[in-house]
This record gives sequence, structure tokens and C-alpha cells, in this order.
Amino acid sequence: MAVTTLNQIIKQLDTLEIEEIKELNQIIQKYLTKREEALNKSAFHQALINSGLVKQIKHPAYQPIGERNLIQVEGKSVSETIIEERR
Repeated sequence: MAVTTLNQIIKQLDTLEIEEIKELNQIIQKYLTKREEALNKSAFHQALINSGLVKQIKHPAYQPIGERNLIQVEGKSVSETIIEERR
């Protein structure tokens, strides 16, 4: 199935404009870079495990930080309060 898909993509290249081909090339290069980095990282992690330096690799669950809204504070600023308390 992969060969059929690849052949279809190659046939469609003839219908693309030069700018579209350049854009496609940039996308493919970014994809390859990310893929190579992931493979290198996996190989490094596996080497650490195989050497006995670590028992397992933990992958933290990253949660994107949403939009933060500023709040209005009345009175003195925190920095002013700290300076006054230290005197």
C-alpha cells in the first residue's frame, strides 16, 4: 500500500506549481528533522536502559498553558509591601 501511495504522490508532483513544490519540500524537511530527532532520542534512551544507567524513562505529560489574564490589585504593590516590611 505504501508503494501505491508513493506512486500517486509522485504523479501529482507534475501538476504542482514551483512554489507549491518548494513549500512541500520545506514541509518534508521539517518532518524529516523531527523524525530523526525522535529516532535519535529513542536510541539514546534505549542505550541508557541497556547500559543499566537508568531503569526506565519517564515522559512528563506536558499541558499547554492557556491564556493568562492579569488581575487588578488595589493598594500598594507587592514590591512596596516587601520593602516596607524589611525596614
